[in-house]
Amino acid sequence: MGISSSWASCGFLLYLLALLLTPFRTIGTALPRGFLSPNSSTSWNTSFSASNNTVKFDDGSIARSILVSENVKVSEYGVEYACGCGFFCNPPCNSFLFATFVLYYDDYYQDDSGTVDTYLGPHVVWSANPDNPVSANATLQFASKRGLVLRNADGAKVWSANITNKYVASLKLTATCNLMLLDKNNKTIWQSHEHPTDTLFRDQKLGVGKSLTSKGRLFSLNLTSEGIFAYINSDPPQLYYSYHLSSSDINIAGIEFRNGSIVLLDSKLGSLELELPGRSASFARYARFENDGHLRVYTFSPQPRDDILLATQLYSCDFPTACGNYGVCENKVDRSNNQCICPLEKNKNGTSYFKPINEREPDQGCIPVTNLSCDAEALGRQSFLEAENITYFRFRAQDPDDIKPDHRNITSGKCKDECRNKCGCKAAIFYYKIRSEAGDCYLESQIFSMTTATPEVLRYSLVRFKIYIKVQDVNEQGVQRQKHGLKIIVGSSITFGLFLLIGSFVFLIWKKRSADEGDEYYLDHIPGMVTRYSYDDLQSITANFKKELGAGGFGTVFEGTLIDGTKVAVKRLDGLNQIKRSFLAEVETIGSIHHFNLVRLIGFCAEKSHRLLVYEYMSNGSLDKWVFDKNPKILLDWQHRKKIILDIARGLTYLHEDCRQKIVHLDIKPQNILLDENFNAKVSDFGLSKLVDRDQSQVVTVMRGTPGYMAPEWLSSVITEKVDVYSFGVVLLEILCGRRNLDRSQPEETMHLLHLFKKKIEEDQLLDLVDKYNEDMQLHGVEVVNIMKVAAWCLQIDFTKRPSMSTVVKVLEGVANVEYDLGYFFSNPLLPNTSARVDNQQLHVGDSDTTQLLPSILSRPR
Repeated sequence: MGISSSWASCGFLLYLLALLLTPFRTIGTALPRGFLSPNSSTSWNTSFSASNNTVKFDDGSIARSILVSENVKVSEYGVEYACGCGFFCNPPCNSFLFATFVLYYDDYYQDDSGTVDTYLGPHVVWSANPDNPVSANATLQFASKRGLVLRNADGAKVWSANITNKYVASLKLTATCNLMLLDKNNKTIWQSHEHPTDTLFRDQKLGVGKSLTSKGRLFSLNLTSEGIFAYINSDPPQLYYSYHLSSSDINIAGIEFRNGSIVLLDSKLGSLELELPGRSASFARYARFENDGHLRVYTFSPQPRDDILLATQLYSCDFPTACGNYGVCENKVDRSNNQCICPLEKNKNGTSYFKPINEREPDQGCIPVTNLSCDAEALGRQSFLEAENITYFRFRAQDPDDIKPDHRNITSGKCKDECRNKCGCKAAIFYYKIRSEAGDCYLESQIFSMTTATPEVLRYSLVRFKIYIKVQDVNEQGVQRQKHGLKIIVGSSITFGLFLLIGSFVFLIWKKRSADEGDEYYLDHIPGMVTRYSYDDLQSITANFKKELGAGGFGTVFEGTLIDGTKVAVKRLDGLNQIKRSFLAEVETIGSIHHFNLVRLIGFCAEKSHRLLVYEYMSNGSLDKWVFDKNPKILLDWQHRKKIILDIARGLTYLHEDCRQKIVHLDIKPQNILLDENFNAKVSDFGLSKLVDRDQSQVVTVMRGTPGYMAPEWLSSVITEKVDVYSFGVVLLEILCGRRNLDRSQPEETMHLLHLFKKKIEEDQLLDLVDKYNEDMQLHGVEVVNIMKVAAWCLQIDFTKRPSMSTVVKVLEGVANVEYDLGYFFSNPLLPNTSARVDNQQLHVGDSDTTQLLPSILSRPR
């Protein structure tokens, strides 16, 4: 489906004629046009149906409109359109945006069911939560005192219009897709046009200090008092386009998308408008800053009309990702049909240093055949490829201050030495004038596309570039040893015994490979699977696994950085069968679910013997550090702890009750609760989890988990989701008391927290248990003690008497009460002087540090 991008085609002209003759159809009969007034119960959810004004775009994406603007007739073609706002999703609609979008109706496209209108698009103009999509059953609330508030299915606030001390009288959607909150005098309180994402609609202004950010956040276009600047968001960001103001008499008030061009507005000279270089397209409706760094114009077709600003001054090879990382864009004389290649120089063995990521799609970039390494032996085998007549995008729009003072006016040899001595340096770029031995040195931690210099540059420019790409040479001695060993094997292969050995070895390799391929086939066919990375990709993302964040069980976690600058945590699993089970469990469990209080799995690698998982990076690490460490600088106050407790409960509620299959985590403990930069708590590490069908009330499984957090019913191996409720009760008690369940530093009578908890209940002295090292916790002692009753309820020996996690959430939110008839004999069968076998490993229960004994692999920074 969709319209041909050829504007000269007869088909398109016929299509426009059909639109001209067809009146614009409204969506729904009760949908308000332009304005809405709030009341105490105004809210919408993500459910889609014809009855609640659902529209479908021709690419399969869907939107539920809650408000539409008045129709607009475009005089050039007689076409009508309207703007809508509401929930938007791309298939398979696992996550949703609250967004504004353009609606062009097409009579020729009909939904298969005949009940939902189909529109051209999608033309999403703005979204409130582009980096944090909400899950199904999320709600948008509209009220006079709070304006707009977007909440996830668990009630957590994802976004709001930040209205304070103002009364909202109405919600307005204009014909330029500007969503506005107005007061009773129709004065604007808030508007979406002042918070752009990646799009400028017709007549929309972008103020000084504002920016457009491409979807995925790889590129940003910034407006400052000095001009317009475009960056690729590497670390640090690299400039690739600049429009500097040449006159000090100009005071920028902003830029505006007008008549298909970007217009620069001047505040000092009033009506003076300085039109920037660009191709005019008066029929254009909006400009979008896109994932390849281009700013493109759109009209009535989902296909872009042109690149109005950047490409008038930059050729295709001048964009940072034109040929991907390490790719070389070969400029043609006419600047068209450019080709992408990898650096061609080969090593001493005749092997290329680089290979394309995808032979069929060379513009995806290149990767090193041998990855760079920072260990002592590898450093001695590094050298540089000198790229001749190659330039780099950043020097077309370079910032003269974008260089360290000690890297100015040095020799090329010194420049290479600076890169050689810095592990993170991937290349050195030497920028110098003709007939000069000294120049400026730029050290690059990430190499994007390079460009062959054109004949004009070589003929007329007085400056030159030398790009020294750091490469890893193979170990020649190791190669010779391998060759010698191979000769011995071949010479001895005449014996029957060696034939038998080789045959057995081949059989084992075949068997293992078959198992690995079976895993890979299985993973590729899990619905909604996350991104699959190659092992080389993850080596590059982690700088060859340089920075270790933590270790435990059978794995190690490393810090990594994606190409868009996003930090991630990469868990590398080490082991055989146990790890295979853990890996498959984790990928299958959280690969296709999303919840704000679950650590998000971004991707995985299943390549030969390599098993790795890529998670969102949680900057504040795991909960245990913040609860058990007595350093006063990192003690959490009561408000933070209370929120963390609720976050954990919401995450477990989602696993137990809201997923297609019930998920029992089986290893809830503070080490598996991670905190982001805002101390939002997220459940992590699903390596031991169990998927349970909804029609199963209980399952039989081998014992697994962490001693001290395992429920008594594990002795029978018959479990339900209530084992997680028990573990939550232990964690809850540890958060409230600020100490571990088992603390060998305490006297023997207070060593076990559950025994002490029972004793203090009987003595009516629960205040004694409140974290004594935290003054704020002591000040809220009464409230803390009340929450201890929730812990007691979760710790009931009879699992049928424990509450569900959704009930726990209601109690914590104050809409339900704790059961009054509770037993106060708290028992954990896995205490000192006992032992249990967990997943075929012998655990000596009662050790103070249980993490090292478990097959649960940490997925967080430490």
